[in-house]
Amino acid sequence: MAAPVTLEFGFLAQGRPDRPSSRADVEQLEALGIDSLWSAGHLANGRPVPEAVVGAALLAGQTERVKIGTAVLLAPLYHPVIVAKQFAQLDRATGGRMMLGVGVGGEYPAEFQALQTAVTERGARTDEAIAVLKRLWSGEVVGNDGSAWPFDPIRIDPPPVQPGGPPVIVAGRKAPAMRRAAAMGDGWMPFLYSPAQYAASVESVREHAARIGRDLGDFAWMCFVFVSVDDDAAEARRRAVTFVGGAQAGDGARFEAMIDHVAVVGTPDQVAAKLSAFADAGARHFVITVCDANSVRGAERIMRDVVPEVRDAGP
Repeated sequence: MAAPVTLEFGFLAQGRPDRPSSRADVEQLEALGIDSLWSAGHLANGRPVPEAVVGAALLAGQTERVKIGTAVLLAPLYHPVIVAKQFAQLDRATGGRMMLGVGVGGEYPAEFQALQTAVTERGARTDEAIAVLKRLWSGEVVGNDGSAWPFDPIRIDPPPVQPGGPPVIVAGRKAPAMRRAAAMGDGWMPFLYSPAQYAASVESVREHAARIGRDLGDFAWMCFVFVSVDDDAAEARRRAVTFVGGAQAGDGARFEAMIDHVAVVGTPDQVAAKLSAFADAGARHFVITVCDANSVRGAERIMRDVVPEVRDAGP
């Protein structure tokens, strides 16, 4: 008999530095029985944005139980030795609750120019950074002769609590990110996907892992999803278009035509059905961004009116 499938539900909690989640907000979220809290991350994209490591550190200090992750840290812009030290310390401080979500970025070239980094090198730099992080988290003395971040042998001491370090969750939407997740990541977390796209990405990640002989038995199948729920489906859709459009690069109006494919919107029953479709496609850990000015209120409703239905439906 197959083992029962466990679904986990997390929420973005540090998404706006001009309206940071207070300790009371975070305590309320943790009390809902959720599984993880996440901090967003950019350096400068034309809007008020948080920095991923600071956000994760704030959440680490405000919680007792939930896992903490970044959604996401732009790996090509961060020296991996510094990140390795930061997350080793955070992992020890939280008793092994940290996760590191990473992406390549590139939607906002000014961030790369400000750090004298070529956008075209972001994939290679991310691959090198992940490899360096995992080696440094071993606790051994290691160096690196890669082109992006060469350094003589050093040791990160003390190492993280989690053996091998915090799980590295690869985010993205395109084939190179799927290959990166299969080859180097501990999980896969796409965003702005439909359930059909998610199912196709799972197949792609699995196929690439099989080609290189990698076992994905402990792999984390995550999905970053925008959720807007309201008794009035039209109002839920309107909020999602405004929220998602305002959070992405380019003209946000383009999301009017595609919002039903890149977000989960509608009444509680409709939202539960769509999240269940993602679970059927292979998602096991949802990272939810609530399309509501009051993220705690939105999370409360999702956990009360949606999550029980999704869990009951099962994949």
